[in-house]
Amino acid sequence: MTLRLYDTATRAVRDFVPLADGHASVYLCGATVQGHPHIGHVRSGVAFDVLRRWLTATGFDVAFVRNVTDIDDKILAKAAAAGRPWWEWAATFERSFTSAYDALGVLPPSAEPRATGHVTQMVELIQRLIDAGHAYAAAGDVYFDVQSYAAYGALSGHKLDDVHQGESVAEGKRDPRDFTLWKAAKPGEPSWPTPWGPGRPGWHLECSAMAEAYLGRAFDIHCGGLDLVFPHHENELAQSRGAGSDFARYWLHNGWVTMSGEKMSKSLGNVVSIPTMLESVRPQELRYYLGSAHYRSMLEYSFEALQEAASAYRSVEAFVTRTAERAGDVPVGTWTDAFAEALDDDLAVPRALAEIHRLRREGNTALAAGDLPAAVAAASSVRAMAAVLGVDPLDPHWRGSGTDTSAEHAALSALVADDLDLRAMAKAAKDWATADRIRDRLAGAGVQITDTPDGPEWSIAAKDVEK
Repeated sequence: MTLRLYDTATRAVRDFVPLADGHASVYLCGATVQGHPHIGHVRSGVAFDVLRRWLTATGFDVAFVRNVTDIDDKILAKAAAAGRPWWEWAATFERSFTSAYDALGVLPPSAEPRATGHVTQMVELIQRLIDAGHAYAAAGDVYFDVQSYAAYGALSGHKLDDVHQGESVAEGKRDPRDFTLWKAAKPGEPSWPTPWGPGRPGWHLECSAMAEAYLGRAFDIHCGGLDLVFPHHENELAQSRGAGSDFARYWLHNGWVTMSGEKMSKSLGNVVSIPTMLESVRPQELRYYLGSAHYRSMLEYSFEALQEAASAYRSVEAFVTRTAERAGDVPVGTWTDAFAEALDDDLAVPRALAEIHRLRREGNTALAAGDLPAAVAAASSVRAMAAVLGVDPLDPHWRGSGTDTSAEHAALSALVADDLDLRAMAKAAKDWATADRIRDRLAGAGVQITDTPDGPEWSIAAKDVEK
């Protein structure tokens, strides 16, 4: 199967045909570093890390660029309110985002440009737009003339008459639908010199300039959250095409993480921070949860859903770990055709996970029957598939993650497995008192046992995390 991706611009699933054979160029709108990241922020990083891993696994050389927006109205306002320099505020929370990405096993990008490091490219892009008749200067600001670009609204489906940029009225702005490319300097704010006067870049301009600087005037895939389709990505597309660039050929957008039906956002106060989440589950379990739904779907957060996902991950981990303990080693094998077909179908991760759990069940059956070669074959395939999703239980990245080290978790897994074997023998002998005593002893130690049609599964009892 050829990789097929849902392209927001055409509203259709399309075959992925790269600009250059064997090479994939990807730009992901990264963090605006105004505060600590929450799970809504990092879902995008996890979702498109799977895209990158699958492209790499299937033979592509991937250039993956993820920017940092380190100059922005919110950054300036929050830094000023805290009495801290804006650049120090931005750097502090950039490190916080990097820490969160690293904790969840998101691969570092090929390049991670900061907006403040690319003002020269932004000024050059503005000049190209002015020369092409798509932009104009007024009172130290520079605006994109929306009506000059006939295709405006094509990405988002917005009609020109319905466009609202969310910007305030300003002197010299010809049309309220025009958006700001360059903001004139204000007292106390950072600024850079330009032909139109000192100032700082508009948000939309930043990504167009950085994407072109690293990936060229045409590249394969532009990714980001669904909330960025308008106005951010619509404006990126308009200004880049207006300046003569082909820009992105595919547009991919991930759904939100929601709580009680509302998108997670700091302004609503319904956010769950990464450090708080990691008090409840290990990083690999949180990654499994964030990546378990289809990337285009909404992911409704609840403590119960998080624990269910963590338990599902632990069942995979327990099978692979137990097989490795008995066999001495479980090498990374190959994925199944069903797994490949799932990911080639617009990254259908739920189907891919179903294939992982199918092999897990077969492998556990083989272990129970004493067929170690069959169990190792299943576990090797599970490792290969889990690695593409970034959750291979034996990946060295997960050593020492969360509240226990991988060695400690492996030891616990072995002890629990032995108790479960004893409990299974007691139940087979209809010695219900012994079976109940083993279950209660494990529960007292914080280990929850769930009897399933595929055998007992265990998980660590965790405290509730609401916010």
